[in-house]
Amino acid sequence: MGLREQRKLRTRRTLMEVALRLFEERGYEATTVAEISAAAEVSPATFFNYFPSKEEVIFADRPVQSELPGRLLGERRPGETPAQALRRALHEALDLPWWTVDPEARDLVLARVRVIASVPALRARALLEVADLQQRWSTELVAVFEGRLDDFEADVLTGAAIGAILAVTGRALRDAAPDRSLAELVRQAVTAALDAPPGGARNPATRGAE
Repeated sequence: MGLREQRKLRTRRTLMEVALRLFEERGYEATTVAEISAAAEVSPATFFNYFPSKEEVIFADRPVQSELPGRLLGERRPGETPAQALRRALHEALDLPWWTVDPEARDLVLARVRVIASVPALRARALLEVADLQQRWSTELVAVFEGRLDDFEADVLTGAAIGAILAVTGRALRDAAPDRSLAELVRQAVTAALDAPPGGARNPATRGAE
């Protein structure tokens, strides 16, 4: 990554951090783009170069969440079942720098969840985003295991993974002093959700490896 790209990435991250902290302190509706820009020491025009609206700050990582696991799924390894491929893709995504969750970043992730929970319009959009995310992952999974996995089975697997992620995020919100990082919790939840349970060949966690 060149210096220009690094500066742009830092500015984007700063805007996100400042906006989330202001949303928590003052309330989402009460916080203006002008206030976010001033706190980040940039102009409103610079803010709009990165985000078309303050709502987009909340959902800024959507493209990464949607596309990255799909690209990693496409790197399917010999002998992998659909569940194993999905679990590997999500674990590898957690290992990349954009998802590294240090204590400060963890607080920002949870701050975003709290803001979404407090604003009806954001909750509604979040539900649509989750549904879209699952559809994208399912479509990618079916494509990778063409002829060996159907839409229903893919939906079961991706739904289990996303449900587990949402569950541990909710628990992290309720836990005032968690003993593990959010990334570690997500990793464990995905593993638990996608571990192949005992059953027949129709189980979507075990099909597609042949």
